[in-house]
Amino acid sequence: MSEVEELLHQDPKTIMRSIIQRIATGPDMSKDISQQEARAGMRAVLDNAVDPVQAAIFLIALRMKRETDEENRGILDAIRDISVRVTAPVDEVLDLSDPYNGYNRSLPAAPFVPAVLASCGIHTVSHGVETMGPKFGITHRRVLRAAGVPVDLTVEQAAARLGDSNIGWSYVDQDAYCPQLHDLNTLRTKIVKRQAITTVEVLTGPIRGKSKTHFMSGYVHKPYTRVYTMLARHAGFDTALLVRGIEGGIIPSLRQKGKMVFYHDLGPEQEQEFDPADIGIEQAVRATPLPEDLPPRPAGDDVGADFDVDSAAQQAAEAGLQALGGQPGSTYDALVYSGAIALWHLKRHSNLVDAAGRIREVLDNGEALEHFNNATVTD
Repeated sequence: MSEVEELLHQDPKTIMRSIIQRIATGPDMSKDISQQEARAGMRAVLDNAVDPVQAAIFLIALRMKRETDEENRGILDAIRDISVRVTAPVDEVLDLSDPYNGYNRSLPAAPFVPAVLASCGIHTVSHGVETMGPKFGITHRRVLRAAGVPVDLTVEQAAARLGDSNIGWSYVDQDAYCPQLHDLNTLRTKIVKRQAITTVEVLTGPIRGKSKTHFMSGYVHKPYTRVYTMLARHAGFDTALLVRGIEGGIIPSLRQKGKMVFYHDLGPEQEQEFDPADIGIEQAVRATPLPEDLPPRPAGDDVGADFDVDSAAQQAAEAGLQALGGQPGSTYDALVYSGAIALWHLKRHSNLVDAAGRIREVLDNGEALEHFNNATVTD
């Protein structure tokens, strides 16, 4: 029996007590735990096998002492242990990961990027949740639902859509691919601060390609790029692309130079700078701004954004559909920018100018909108 198997067969309460005794002893005395112990501890939390107070201490103590690479890998392993993973009927899949806690300073265009890329032959899946702290913002799920897309597909149904030439993209919710993790939402809200789960959950990879699977995500703080590329390799992503994006998402600022960090074929990280002006984007705004007349947060919501998130999601859906139909504006430019970066990274085009030209073509001729609308039909 391996070390992991031995740990997972021990009494979870005993394991958690031992872990907490070591990781929660102050700034100078706290000790790191092994990857296998982190995996066993996180499994105990996911399996609801320890008291919620101990589960919260486990997560916040790791955060306060700063998680090691081994601990992050162990927590990701525990989540992947109990997650549903399906291989789509396509050779390659692009796993597009935007912040699960959504947007609260701009209207997101990213929920529409998968349909745009699908119209370019890139089978793309996005994933997320209804709401998540600390921002409790506008999520992919809310925007797509407002635009008429079914957001409660099983992982198998979502994977099948990638193989449908008329669709080629899908969304899968965390409640479908890892319900035990989804059930921790209330606990995570009570903890308030970001935990290791927030870092690793986006790398679960519920839908894979037969040959290759690519990972695309965003970041704000530079130190996270090393952590994410490390975890992407650990999770088996053949390539990874991290974009310094608005609110940590996959779309960079539309009015200033940006940066991406990436690797190919599990190789070393590389950096690349880019300028939206080089592909004909001239915008006065960083991203599509929130409308000023959004209704306030509904009475009774004790946490969340200052505005009615569902109303904002409806506005984002309308802006996205207009951009898919070729209407110029900041949302259109956001789709061009992020889509071009993805095509360049996947080596479909040798430069961003040609890649941007291809994205504009599928937006202007209606192909992207057609791929999106085909996904609004319930299976």
